[in-house]
Amino acid sequence: MTTGELTEAPLGRRERFAAALKVFLQPRVLIVLFLGFASGLPLALSGSTLALRMADQGVDLGTIGLFSLVGIPYTIKFLWAPIVDATNVPVLTRLLGRRRGWLILSQLLLIAAVVYLGSLDPTIMPWAVAFGALLVAIASATQDIVIDAFRVESLPDEEQAAGMAWFVSAYRVGMLVSTAGAALAVSYLQANGFELGAAWGWAYAAMAGFVLVGMITTLLATEPGRDGRTDQTHLGEEHAPKQNPVMRVAVTAYAAFHEFLTRRDAIAILIFVVLYKFCDAFAGVMTAPFVLDIGFSKAAYAGIVKGVGFGAVLVGGFVGGAMARAMPMYTALMIAGVLQMASNLVFSWQALIGPELWALSVTIAVENFTGGIGTVIFVAYISSLCTDARHTATQYALLAALAAVGRTVLAATAGYAAEAIGWVSFFAITAVAALPGLALLWWLGTRGHFKPKSEPGEVATA
Repeated sequence: MTTGELTEAPLGRRERFAAALKVFLQPRVLIVLFLGFASGLPLALSGSTLALRMADQGVDLGTIGLFSLVGIPYTIKFLWAPIVDATNVPVLTRLLGRRRGWLILSQLLLIAAVVYLGSLDPTIMPWAVAFGALLVAIASATQDIVIDAFRVESLPDEEQAAGMAWFVSAYRVGMLVSTAGAALAVSYLQANGFELGAAWGWAYAAMAGFVLVGMITTLLATEPGRDGRTDQTHLGEEHAPKQNPVMRVAVTAYAAFHEFLTRRDAIAILIFVVLYKFCDAFAGVMTAPFVLDIGFSKAAYAGIVKGVGFGAVLVGGFVGGAMARAMPMYTALMIAGVLQMASNLVFSWQALIGPELWALSVTIAVENFTGGIGTVIFVAYISSLCTDARHTATQYALLAALAAVGRTVLAATAGYAAEAIGWVSFFAITAVAALPGLALLWWLGTRGHFKPKSEPGEVATA
């Protein structure tokens, strides 16, 4: 090795780190930032904010609990994702392109649905409110389908994690606006003489106005795939008559699943998608009950989660984005997986310490920081699996649904486990639950899954 090589090596590392940070300021990455806000804004309007409104207006708890069912569209959105992949929006697609056309349509529907929901009185028209909430959830889930496809197609693999770091941060800001922001707006309006129902109606109208952030971003953005990758003929149109949209959607759905399932180690990849975040989900569903059970107040928990936790997850997201940009995907996934596993043990430590606020601050900070790293890197990975722009929306929606299985199905027994073995042992077991996913990650690495590939349909994630 020459002297010149010795002096250049540190410079190369510095340049690599600088490039990892510079990517956050790329215009197409910043577009994803604002789309993240647009995606996070409506979620609570048919969920926690609606529940707060109903409780505020005197609706019984049983009815409020049933309204959680209106969130089902977020879980099954992959069922209509092929429609987004296979069809055009009249006029809007011609003017803006396929993805932006669908984005504007979903955002227009979202504004109308939010205003409609806000105009209803849940004490008088609970079924109409349920219908309005369902419309908001469907429009929001559709917007999510298109935003995910837009992000995957707009950003090259090396920028996916940075885009997701911005996306996660802005998503949480959007949720904060539609929860705390809506509640503050109602309080302000009531203080200025508005009746409670009217105050909530105007607060929802204000939230509908924030949807314009997403619309303006969509209009300023560039349709992805101007190199011809996404503007090619829709897959369904190649195999079904143009005058038969139902057949076109069906063919597109079949082709999206067939293309993925015929890849090498496809089933192992899908199982890995289910298992990778399982340890996080297994512990996460019991975090709030745990904190209350060991002696903390709801106010203390909410304050630390909203303050310390919010800041930690934002920092973690940016660290995850820089990691995925600066190192191979396999390495980033392995480091993030080990960190997620270790963070669960901090809850066992918290159980031993007891209700000490400083300890809870440490626990929540560690959990949110490592969770932010893992989420950004993992989403960058599943984004890299969607390699064919003809059915990005369908494949990503399916992978996202599989990733949620750990949270919605596999973690359903967490409460029984915690009750049977106690908190210290429970969180230790949730850490062990990370091992199958890490073992499968290692196995996929030995199979060459993360090596760059040039063949069509293969994945380049390194």
